Amino acid sequence: MTNSFSGKAWKYGDHIDTDVIIPARYLVSSDEAVLGKYCMEDIDKDFVRNMSRGDMIVAGENFGCGSSREHAPIAIKGAGCSCVIAASFARIFYRNAINVGLPIFECPEAAASIETGDEVAVDPIAGTIENRTKGMTFRVAPFAPFLQELISAGGLIPYARRRLEERRKGA
Repeated sequence: MTNSFSGKAWKYGDHIDTDVIIPARYLVSSDEAVLGKYCMEDIDKDFVRNMSRGDMIVAGENFGCGSSREHAPIAIKGAGCSCVIAASFARIFYRNAINVGLPIFECPEAAASIETGDEVAVDPIAGTIENRTKGMTFRVAPFAPFLQELISAGGLIPYARRRLEERRKGA
């Protein structure tokens, strides 16, 4: 897992559901690059065009609620977001994000403080979120080593493939 992420924040409110993250009309593909082109389109039609690779989504309560589709975190990765910071996440979205290798951080204080355009740095190993624009730092639970490995591998499937290959070579 990378030691840090930094970029501009794109702030959204509470209860951003998976239909907003990736509208159902685009679910004909599971390709990260294809889905990424339409990320957040129904809430912010210019999101993908205006954001830069490495920027991050910041949101309020219950981010990723709604359906259990894995397409939502895949679309966020495909758009080039480095991570998502929210006050809270829907449980299935949280698991899907980890499974596809999208780092997500639950920190209500950071989510409340950060505004669109703020420069933010996240250190997932140290467990810090820094709002560089406002000079504020927040603590967040760092990922366990296993989850760091899983996210670094690009998600559960690439992680499992790598582990199986390692075992095959070691056998």
